[in-house]
Amino acid sequence: MNPNNWNIFIAASLLAFTLNAHADTKPKPDIQHIIATEQDNTASCGVVNAHMTYLDSHGQQRVLNYSKFADNCADGS
Repeated sequence: MNPNNWNIFIAASLLAFTLNAHADTKPKPDIQHIIATEQDNTASCGVVNAHMTYLDSHGQQRVLNYSKFADNCADGS
């Protein structure tokens, strides 16, 4: 492997480590009961926007927006 490839590899590894280290610092949502889940419609397999409506431990209705693979990606491709 040439030196430039090593530098790219090391930089990518450090970035991945940093992102992973900060992933656990976000507070977890207080989900007590899921009311509904929805996702954007798509004809092809890919990442879509999704929304989960839920009740927290205080009985307040909240919405969590996130990205996920579409439901028609059954084989993971």
